[in-house]
Amino acid sequence: MDKKQSWNLGYWLLASLLLLWLQALWQNTNQSEVVPYSAFEQALSDGRIADVVVNERTLTGRLKAPEGQKTVLVTARVEPDLAARLDKYQVPYTRVVESTWLKNLASWIVPSLVFFGLWFFLFRSFANKQGMGGFLSIGKSRAKIYVQTNTGVTFADVAGVDEARHELEEVVDFLKHPQEYGRLGAHIPKGVLLVGPPGTGKTLLAKAVAGEAGVPFFSISGSEFVEMFVGVGAARVRDLFEQARKMAPAIIFIDELDALGRARGAFPGLGGHDEKEQTLNQLLSEMDGFDSSVGLIILSATNRPEILDPALLRAGRFDRQVLVDRPDRKGRTDILKVHVRKIRLDAALNVEDVAALTPGFSGADLANLVNEATLVATRRKAD
Repeated sequence: MDKKQSWNLGYWLLASLLLLWLQALWQNTNQSEVVPYSAFEQALSDGRIADVVVNERTLTGRLKAPEGQKTVLVTARVEPDLAARLDKYQVPYTRVVESTWLKNLASWIVPSLVFFGLWFFLFRSFANKQGMGGFLSIGKSRAKIYVQTNTGVTFADVAGVDEARHELEEVVDFLKHPQEYGRLGAHIPKGVLLVGPPGTGKTLLAKAVAGEAGVPFFSISGSEFVEMFVGVGAARVRDLFEQARKMAPAIIFIDELDALGRARGAFPGLGGHDEKEQTLNQLLSEMDGFDSSVGLIILSATNRPEILDPALLRAGRFDRQVLVDRPDRKGRTDILKVHVRKIRLDAALNVEDVAALTPGFSGADLANLVNEATLVATRRKAD
């Protein structure tokens, strides 16, 4: 029996049971009659009732002989003294039984809803302050997903890091043509670690790889994995890799890897490292567990490679380390040319002279230099 037939059989069985219940309810309604208390007493005095069932609020009497379709008489209970006084006036009377089931239900449900709502509101406010997201999303990864059209960055926007760019072009080529690399039995490196001082363009390079390859780009900071709740970081690592596998080929970019991948046991005297170690162990397990042929590549960036755990840097995890250093004079010239595309320059300004005056500047420093110069020129009403 297939799934559809079993579903149809269950549907008809449920419908039959519902029909039988409705039929019994209808029959019970037709056979019982609600009468005033005086009429119930009259039936008792006439000897028409065989037996009586006494409830807290009602009296149910079974008739000795059916009267039409009716076999049961139902009335509300009335105090004997009150009934005797009313009988003197020879008028029919009855007692209305007020239904209190809704009030009883509300007396339980409303306080519960108020308590749960207050608790949910307070927990949600606390979770938002801690940066944990919603009530049911504590273990969910908060990686931002950039698709090709949303990165807005290609290798044309990256300058001054030609050597790093050439190494990452191979990653782009693999994501576009994975069959070519498997032709001779080779496999692409699972992880590429971008190492360099702050502001040299490591994150920009990762976005450029995703923009060139046209694949989903999962970007998350290493510090976002670790929370105050034990086990949350490991759950987020699992969720991140699960999302990426569903959208492969894809790129996972973990910025500030040193916040997550610090060497284990480096500070044994301090507490609070169990959560970080669990998160790191989960990351190591996930990197060992996926097949590089599916087109999933991990890019990470750090400016402190010396404090990373050796297990993270071994072959088979982060196979390659790409140095993204401060640019030389030619690199600074290329970076300045990228940043001055959208601003109005003085015709007499030579970008190469500016590059010669800025040794040791990183890409971020040069971008800030161009922006500050533009602000100064705007302040003095220049053209």
